[in-house]
Amino acid sequence: MNAQKSKRENFYGKIPNYWANMYGQEYSLYDVYRISEEEETRIKTATEKIAQVFFKICGLLRNVDDETLMQMGFPRETLKFIKLKTIRAESVISRLDLVKVKDTYCVMEINSDTPTFIKELFHINGLVCDEFNLVNPNEKEEERLGKEIRTAIEEAYSKLEKRNFPNIVFTSHDENEEDKYTVKYLQEIAGVPSKYVPLEELRIIEGEGLIDPDGDIIDVLYRQTFPIESLILDKDPDTGSKVGLQLLELVQENKLAFINPPSAFLLQTKAVQAVIWGLHEENSDFFTEEEHQWIHTHFLPTYLEEETFLQNRVPYIKKPCFGREGDTIEIYDDKGSKIVEDPNKSYTDYLAVYQKYVELPKTSFRTENGTLDGHIMVGCFLLNGKPSAFGYRVGNRITDNLSYFLPVGIENIV
Repeated sequence: MNAQKSKRENFYGKIPNYWANMYGQEYSLYDVYRISEEEETRIKTATEKIAQVFFKICGLLRNVDDETLMQMGFPRETLKFIKLKTIRAESVISRLDLVKVKDTYCVMEINSDTPTFIKELFHINGLVCDEFNLVNPNEKEEERLGKEIRTAIEEAYSKLEKRNFPNIVFTSHDENEEDKYTVKYLQEIAGVPSKYVPLEELRIIEGEGLIDPDGDIIDVLYRQTFPIESLILDKDPDTGSKVGLQLLELVQENKLAFINPPSAFLLQTKAVQAVIWGLHEENSDFFTEEEHQWIHTHFLPTYLEEETFLQNRVPYIKKPCFGREGDTIEIYDDKGSKIVEDPNKSYTDYLAVYQKYVELPKTSFRTENGTLDGHIMVGCFLLNGKPSAFGYRVGNRITDNLSYFLPVGIENIV
């Protein structure tokens, strides 16, 4: 066994309930991407401006007609649901995916509904920094995360106007190790009386409530990775009942609260970025002059068709509006010829958006099999719309579910 492999296994082997390997291969690297405090500030500053633009657009989208929302890719079944405002936060926890462009950062997309990469950045990153004697830039964010979840649960429950002691359930697919241990981590740091119940053990009594295995009605449900676009397709395997839609109806009838809230799905479609860019190109007074400057600096041109890129001979990327983990993404050169595509095609039925292609920067990193080169992307979380923990994924030109987690640290200046 080589030294890097031995050190990595010894380190990650001591961490319980964590997926250091995924899909039978290395995922969490025993290495650190070192940055300066100035770089951290650049990431957080860009994130704050981008977030302000995204969350401002929510109010506009909540008031547009149903036809416009469907043109943005929202399924008809979700339209009443996404316009609900159940708590103050549009999204309790979301994540921006950023690319470094010169000396600043541009947003590629927002994951506002069911973001992953949580335990890695809020918890594991600090353990790696301790191992390498580096400052953890995410040091105080774990406590903040627990507080935001706790506050959201309390606020969501209060809106139900119930008098019973709240039945709070955290759920995920039980067979998915990453999902299960992420949601159990969130349950732990939230610090509220609650249960973990696998999704498959929940049942619905239509019009009455969501029921846990003890037969009790659930008041607040924290769903880690059951995105709304999948939920609406969910059927009972025995009866064929549309249980996903029944679940949304319970939320609409104020019999159940969701975390993330319904409004988080309002930003999940990548078509939102086309709306933002369109308003920017029109110089719309919906955005202030300062916000227009932020959009110009931190957003990439995004459209619902590729004609602008073809006419101006600009490389672009084609993405499904609800795709995740790089699935179904295609990259085109300035002549409109496809040059790279993700082999997975799970989201071909969804509306596509077209975005200016910016190459992810490259970096070297250490693996069990030696030093490799890869493309690096920044993920920066938002808690209630404010910048929080951040970190790096490194891998192919299209960041997919096989990309590595590269921890981030700041040099410990004595």
